Amino acid sequence: METAHRTPEERFAHLAGYPYAPNYVDRLPGYEGLRAHYVDEGPSDARHVFLCLHGEPTWAYLYRRMIPEFLTSGGRVIAPDYFGFGRSDKPADEGVYTFEFHRQFLIAFIEYLDLRGLTLVCQDWGGLLGLTLPMELPDRFDRLIVMNTMLGTGDGPLSEGFLGWRQWVRDNPDLAVGRLLKRACPHLTDDEAAAYEAPFPDSRYMAGVRRFPELVPDRPDAEGAAVSRRARGWWQEEWRGQSFMAIGMSDPVLGGPVMLGLHRHIRNCPPPYEMSDGGHFLQEWGDVVAREALAQFARG
Repeated sequence: METAHRTPEERFAHLAGYPYAPNYVDRLPGYEGLRAHYVDEGPSDARHVFLCLHGEPTWAYLYRRMIPEFLTSGGRVIAPDYFGFGRSDKPADEGVYTFEFHRQFLIAFIEYLDLRGLTLVCQDWGGLLGLTLPMELPDRFDRLIVMNTMLGTGDGPLSEGFLGWRQWVRDNPDLAVGRLLKRACPHLTDDEAAAYEAPFPDSRYMAGVRRFPELVPDRPDAEGAAVSRRARGWWQEEWRGQSFMAIGMSDPVLGGPVMLGLHRHIRNCPPPYEMSDGGHFLQEWGDVVAREALAQFARG
């Protein structure tokens, strides 16, 4: 692996509302020389393990409002940072970042920790990648909590909201991540916005952030499109677990219309829980979402 940047630990010294100790793994097959960060909280023998997958341009910090609810239920929480994000290493070469680079990382990570009894918790790229995983590892996944995301099947038009976002990133390669999150989530404090900025001391650390919008499959032969179409069929025909969908209805990119389309492809998914004031980063309203999901699961 060519040069990878590692965000200095002192950048994470004072994270608002986030008391979770870092965990690292640097021995994943195929990712030798790269160190990945993850949160690991709760009992190691928990019946339910909540695998919380973040999106663009966030990191495990995004789940700080949901983690306490999952822990209170007796669960274990695992929240990894993709390479290029959060506390994980950040390859400098933008060409390293591909759909399969990230997807295979998640498969290797799950197998390395031998995670079972999984509840997939996903939003944005957490869904684009995460929704393709259970069909590969069906014995490891039991439940789904899905928020403001999509499957990148490449056989339908991308929303105008997404196309506008992709162009904005092209025009603004030095993303002001903290300001972006605060604009999308007006209730964030300045300290919380700074925590989203922490992984990126300068633009050299942002190759992955710049690349993600370009990786969304936008045609049938794009990388990731075929596996996403296969996943769509699997969710329709093969999924037997419990599902909960929450929609931040104020999201202009992956809001109501996109999520209702996804809903049709998830077998036996109950009607979505809609938050009228919730935005794209619905985890920032996540304590309510988590409680609703857990209550629905308890009802069977």
